[in-house]
Amino acid sequence: MSRFNLIDEKWIPVRFPDETRDELGIHDTLLRAKEIAAIEDPSPLVVAALHRFLLAVLYSALEGPTDIDKAKDLFRNGLPGEKITAYLDNWRDRFWLFDEKYPFGQVPDFQPKEWKAWTKIAAEHNADNAKVLFDHVDIKSPGSISFSAAARWLLAVQTFDLAVAKSEFVQPLDAPSARAIFFIVMGKTLHETLCLCLKPQPKHINDGDSPLWERKPECVVDLKSGKRKGIAGFADLYTWRSRAIIFQDGVVNGIRNLGFASGVSKANDSLFIDPMLCYVESKKQGFLPQKFQDAKEFWRDFDSLLPGGTNKIPLILDNAISLCRTTRDRWPIGILVCGQKTKSGQAKIAYWRMERFALPMALAGDCNIKTEIEQLLTEAAKAEIALERALRSAAKLSLAKGDRDLQADKWSAGRWVPGDVSKFIGKSNFETVPPVLSNYWSTIEFHFHEILRNYTVEPDSEAIRCQWLKHVRGALKKVWDQHRASVSIGDAWSIRALVKAEGPISRKLMELNAEIAKLKPQEEIV
Repeated sequence: MSRFNLIDEKWIPVRFPDETRDELGIHDTLLRAKEIAAIEDPSPLVVAALHRFLLAVLYSALEGPTDIDKAKDLFRNGLPGEKITAYLDNWRDRFWLFDEKYPFGQVPDFQPKEWKAWTKIAAEHNADNAKVLFDHVDIKSPGSISFSAAARWLLAVQTFDLAVAKSEFVQPLDAPSARAIFFIVMGKTLHETLCLCLKPQPKHINDGDSPLWERKPECVVDLKSGKRKGIAGFADLYTWRSRAIIFQDGVVNGIRNLGFASGVSKANDSLFIDPMLCYVESKKQGFLPQKFQDAKEFWRDFDSLLPGGTNKIPLILDNAISLCRTTRDRWPIGILVCGQKTKSGQAKIAYWRMERFALPMALAGDCNIKTEIEQLLTEAAKAEIALERALRSAAKLSLAKGDRDLQADKWSAGRWVPGDVSKFIGKSNFETVPPVLSNYWSTIEFHFHEILRNYTVEPDSEAIRCQWLKHVRGALKKVWDQHRASVSIGDAWSIRALVKAEGPISRKLMELNAEIAKLKPQEEIV
């Protein structure tokens, strides 16, 4: 018996402009897109997967867009409701969550040797990928989840699941873009967001493209042989079956167990670019998807996202700039950065991340703000170097107490081993950021968002630079003063060491004062 059709049932979480929230089906979400502010869910993975899913529906229902003029028409005049409704009616039998022939996103002939708990598809609750602190779901007895939650996690796991050592079929690979940072350009309404992200693809590619529900589901025999295929287009990529899944029926209003195994792998020679990713140039490996880093927040590399350098910026960002260059009153309200940080070469998740940045309106003009923002971030990094030098100098003087030999940092068996000074300042491994440095970066992060908003169509670059340098100067002085206050209650050796180590801080503050004075001579010197 067919149950829970995703076209009509409530399962997509949305927020309206008046801050009320609801869940809608595919049909209402798309036809009421101008009334909806955004898609919202506690999980960054679900948010990214839902946007990709709705974009796949649009690419298929609209048979495009195939050029920028058609994309501009959709952005200007709205999504064609009748065409979307007709498409969904035509494919209605493929959107049942439970169906004997075409269960949505599942492999109907999959009979697992062992049924697994629903937590297998929910990264935040899956102990296989590292149990999350304060997650109170008992994976041995997790109960059940609603059909709506199951549908959301079904999309998320296909987009973000990582390779594991074993499977009922063959050893699975990562989902095509699982370890990358995803970027979503945000408009004032869901309609604008979808149009900004609806990057046109050439007609010859669009004609051969299709989402998974338009195709006959892969059978178990093919999947057990390790099926691989190339990426046909955006809709194919956004609905990639990276895992074979089947929900076990039996719970009246929810799902308790499921079958889970390897799915379709991307062909080795498939070089298709994901429109939501930024590709960073590597001298040895060419262009690689940008990822979250252990010791560096994304905003510190924000310039890598902007046009004008050697990186390949997200295609959706390029599309958004093209759509809004002449309609600046509809400039995006920001860009959403989301995804997961994974352990290199392992199916382990370090954290999930979702944050929003202002998208500088100067991108609509002729100003090359990439270089300017890169310079601002470089100035902040130089101040961090001075801070770390002072920290290390103070630590060395305090530990040595005049003549003690200290253990230096070293590499052993391919692993970085911290020395006495690194341990003292809180750098326990190569990726760890010492607390004082972390405090410095968190202090100026707020001001970076403010700086982005100041990049209007005709920005005052000198005023922005001056303001940023003052923020850097203030953060450096504040953090060092806090550190000095914490040490003042220590022994005499530590206090003396701190005074002797202040040289790098003093010199950097003098440099910043001089630069600020050049930009605005009347500014008071600290």
